Amino acid sequence: MDGYATANGDATPSSIHFDILIIGSGLSGINAAYRIQESLPASSYAILEARHELGGTWSQFRYPGVRSDSDLHTLGFEFYPWKASNPIASGESIMRYLQDTADKFGIQKRIRYRHKVVSADWRSDQQRWRLDIQIGGSNDGEGEARRAVYWTKWLIMGTGYYDYESPMTTNIPGIDKFQGEIAHPQFWPEDMDYKGKKVVVVGSGATTITILPALVDGGVGRVTQLQRSPSYIMSILQDDAAWWEKYAPQWFVLRYKRFMFTLIPILLYKFCIGFPTLATTFLRNHAASQLPPNFPVDPHFKPGYNPWQQRMCLCPDGDYFKAFSSGRAHIVTDTIANVVADGIELSSGEKLEADIIVTATGLNMRFLGGIDVSVDGESVNVPEQYMWRTSMLTSLPNLGNIIGFWNASWTLGSDTASRLFVRLIKHMDDNRYTNVTPVIGEKDMERTVSASPLNSTYVKNAMSKMPKCAERGPWKPRDNYWVDNWGAMRGGLEDGLVWQRVDT
Repeated sequence: MDGYATANGDATPSSIHFDILIIGSGLSGINAAYRIQESLPASSYAILEARHELGGTWSQFRYPGVRSDSDLHTLGFEFYPWKASNPIASGESIMRYLQDTADKFGIQKRIRYRHKVVSADWRSDQQRWRLDIQIGGSNDGEGEARRAVYWTKWLIMGTGYYDYESPMTTNIPGIDKFQGEIAHPQFWPEDMDYKGKKVVVVGSGATTITILPALVDGGVGRVTQLQRSPSYIMSILQDDAAWWEKYAPQWFVLRYKRFMFTLIPILLYKFCIGFPTLATTFLRNHAASQLPPNFPVDPHFKPGYNPWQQRMCLCPDGDYFKAFSSGRAHIVTDTIANVVADGIELSSGEKLEADIIVTATGLNMRFLGGIDVSVDGESVNVPEQYMWRTSMLTSLPNLGNIIGFWNASWTLGSDTASRLFVRLIKHMDDNRYTNVTPVIGEKDMERTVSASPLNSTYVKNAMSKMPKCAERGPWKPRDNYWVDNWGAMRGGLEDGLVWQRVDT
């Protein structure tokens, strides 16, 4: 229940206690809230959200055509399945789904909006986290920001790993000379008018694959995708209902789809990693079959890496490939020599004229939402920590961090993490422990590995900010939902964890 802090000079009317605090009200935060309500009904909890509404990524991203980059049968919640027939969904429909979920399960009333966590300090003498909160502020029309102190036994980070305040900066020579409009998808201008104009989209990832057909449908004059290196792209049917589904009960159909949309990507991933040559041939032939006749597959659809060394891009009903049949969509594989007032000069000598340049070059990654984390006032260097089951960090007691899968839907990893946290808290309560902290042995640290199997530029740039993984035991990075879920629900709670009872 809510109350006042009583120790260390923090006994102020703005000091509030909870058993559990969740940071972020996106997919991860809402999922974690449901699992807490379901399994820990006696625990007091709240969600602290820095923005004015729930949704996280889906609240902020407003670029043309914004949609999921994985299927909603697994990106959606297991406890409240996605019922629509289309597996790839628009950002707007995902927001409605999240709002409906929060309303239906009473989660909405637990969210405290415009509550930005500035810092979090674990206090050993109280066996709680002390959070410094900034509430409101001039930017949201609520006047001056005010500060508050929140205390919690458990802290769950549902902040994802993207920086919501600043995009990844890319060195584009001469970009300051451009006289037209420049837009980054993360902060798309609401008043941007691209109808009838010449647009160059710089990038080759999921965002570019989304924007290009949306611009064509929106009446762009000419849109050119400029890529330094291609990506692997697959078309996915938006309505693949089997004949028997209309005869089966809805609950069975929804479970079947979630199972199949979990299984097939895992099999595809294993196929790509185990047989890269065959996978490359399959994916290039798939692209060729979707493109207009005589469209050059090489070099535009011939990546310089093996499948799934970078994230696979999906396009619903092949809309990205179909856009090239419009006559208004084009693709160029080259590097930028210089940006000039009215376009981009390429290394090949070609010039792309442009009224608008879209820099879809990736997102800036940030861990723990950029919150300053400390223990008894001593700052913790997060990149030096190791991840236990990809869900907790060494040196940080009673802190759960939610990370999804790199090679599957985010929510699959989010849900296994939330189930694990609930299990840990139950174990703590049943045995009257006051804290649990991951501790890695020297032998396990002998072989440190990357937390991500991908070599995308934005991932490689962020590895110095990310915690570490090891090659064995609960320190291994996650790459398989079934294995991860078993570990969360049935795995041991002793290996790599130190449990303590401390009198306060």
